[in-house]
Amino acid sequence: MSELKEIAKVFFKLGTIAFGGPAAHVAMMEDEIVKKRKWMTQEHFLDLMGATNLIPGPNSTEMTIHCGHERGGWKGLFIAGSCFIFPAVVITLIFAWAYEKYGQLPEVEPFIYGIKPAVIAIILSAVFRLGKKALKTTELGILGLITLIATLLGVHEIVALFSCGLLGILWYLIKNSRNQTLSFLPIILLQTSNLKILLTFLKVGAILYGSGYVLFAFLDAELVNNGLLSRPELMDAIAVGQFTPGPVLSTSTFIGYQLGGFWGAIAATVGIFLPSFLFVLLLNPLIPKMRQSKIISAFLDAVNIAAVAVIVAVCVEMGKESITDWRAILIMAISLIVVFGYKKLNSAFIVFGGAILGFLLTFI
Repeated sequence: MSELKEIAKVFFKLGTIAFGGPAAHVAMMEDEIVKKRKWMTQEHFLDLMGATNLIPGPNSTEMTIHCGHERGGWKGLFIAGSCFIFPAVVITLIFAWAYEKYGQLPEVEPFIYGIKPAVIAIILSAVFRLGKKALKTTELGILGLITLIATLLGVHEIVALFSCGLLGILWYLIKNSRNQTLSFLPIILLQTSNLKILLTFLKVGAILYGSGYVLFAFLDAELVNNGLLSRPELMDAIAVGQFTPGPVLSTSTFIGYQLGGFWGAIAATVGIFLPSFLFVLLLNPLIPKMRQSKIISAFLDAVNIAAVAVIVAVCVEMGKESITDWRAILIMAISLIVVFGYKKLNSAFIVFGGAILGFLLTFI
């Protein structure tokens, strides 16, 4: 029971402070779960991260669910995922209510302006730690570099990850004369309108690949093109997902509220996140077995270094968007000094410090 309480406490906190998208969420998770609490080794965290990148659904939420399962079994799985999602859903519900009542969103840009450079510093610190573990050989370093370049050139991250994994297998087969073969097999609401919302978001949650930001295209096709939502409303919903903590898929809560009120919000939230719980429940027990096979282990090693490379690419893209003037450079420099100089400091302080600096520096 104490383990379940610890899981709830850790992931509720992360759900409250985890700004910056999936890469930032994973960085904060690695800091809390591996570095501070030592729930698992860095190698196993990398395996979970690599495997998570290869299945549909929001990566950071699925990593949360994996970590909960590792610590507390199937109960920990549901507690971790629910506690991580809960703060974002509640905050988004409040914004959805205010939006429907007043027709506009609050001004939070100065705070987000400061949070983004601080988050980049947090991600870089995690990349440094995870990269040291993933970089087992020179060959893996070359594969990681190829993945980074491919991602920066616009290759989809899932294609890059799978390709790197296949190259890892190819390299293993070249080094080993004998080929090895392996075979492994890797309601809530009765109203018709809310059931339709549930099924719509369940479909999106089951096929959404990559980061949560791909959600925009899916929802545009499912809702805007079918006349259920206007594009400006969708843009506002995406904005809410961006500036609230936790998974960006909390956007679904906002949209569900616009479509069906409170119960519509609940239906959309359950629909979008339910597939992630099921995918992880099926995948998690397979990962240790995959490690026992040398050929699949070679695939995982390559995918792990590719996952780190993808995070670096995300950092580069975030940097292009957010490091645009001397204020942002100053915030990131201070954040980097704090992150690498005071390694025991909780990442929450980095996030809030960045927000305060962003707000203060807008007056200069």
